[in-house]
Amino acid sequence: MSDGPSPDDHASRLKALEDRIKAAKGDEAKHHSEEHYSQAQVAWRMVIELVAGLGIGFGIGYGLDSLFGTLPIFLVLFIFLGFAAGVKTMMRTAREVQERQLAKEAGDNEEAEDA
Repeated sequence: MSDGPSPDDHASRLKALEDRIKAAKGDEAKHHSEEHYSQAQVAWRMVIELVAGLGIGFGIGYGLDSLFGTLPIFLVLFIFLGFAAGVKTMMRTAREVQERQLAKEAGDNEEAEDA
């Protein structure tokens, strides 16, 4: 005698439930999470670019100060130069993201006009 539904019945019911959930969520939920993940990646990239610029400036400045025995002159100078380079790189990244967004919106508008 059988106590209840078979394991195959459970598996088929679970698969049907997963399909219904996937259909209810649709592609929009995935798109939103992928977009959020992409924005987080861009934010981290920009932070890393700024910190890298500062770190490289610090290293060059400290190295030159150690070499010439003029400890804070080159250090301060190259930290500011590293900061400026980091900000410039961040701005370039922001411009790339903006251009991609504008191109995507233009493509969406063209698709809407064609429909």
